[in-house]
Amino acid sequence: MGALSAERGIRVHDLLRLASPRLLQWEHGPEPWAQAALAATPWVVTRRAAVRAGRIAVGVRGAQRSQRLAAWVEAEQVRELLRPAELRRRAAGLDPERSALGAFRALEQLELAWGRVGPRDWGPAGSAGFELASGCPSTGPGSDLDIVVRCPRAPSRARARAWLEALPRDSQARIDVVLEWPAGGAALAEFVAGGAYLLRRPQGALLRPAARSA
Repeated sequence: MGALSAERGIRVHDLLRLASPRLLQWEHGPEPWAQAALAATPWVVTRRAAVRAGRIAVGVRGAQRSQRLAAWVEAEQVRELLRPAELRRRAAGLDPERSALGAFRALEQLELAWGRVGPRDWGPAGSAGFELASGCPSTGPGSDLDIVVRCPRAPSRARARAWLEALPRDSQARIDVVLEWPAGGAALAEFVAGGAYLLRRPQGALLRPAARSA
């Protein structure tokens, strides 16, 4: 993992396949459901947290929405890294039953809607992203579609508004978009609204002044 980490880096919302889930260091101790989930699919998602002795902050997902646990992993234990933008290509490989779910239909709609005016680096997170990475059915009929947009810097409000306004109005699932840039992350709708917005950082959330309009 050393070479992979140095070349590609690891950022919040990335999906990681672990060599040995037994070597996870738990924030508050493992739960039986978490151990079962990792035994079924050894994938975790990177979370927003300050670096701790070079370890990667990750989250473990269970079958229920309430089943989430924080943990840490050594970089050497990572065998595969998938970014949200890379997961979009995997949607074409879903079987018809899974691709018919609202979240995946919304992802297809978004591909068309953002084809010309959308951001360059974006992809699914949340349950849809986890399923596309791991192959484990994680998305249900009522699941939202969580989207991550990665930017080299905070976008202008005008550009972000164009992305927001281009979201499909007849989407088959609710689409929640988060903007990520080196300083932190912010909800697209809140960023565009024109007032102060909440910037989520590893050190904690910070209320920032209104985004620039140019």
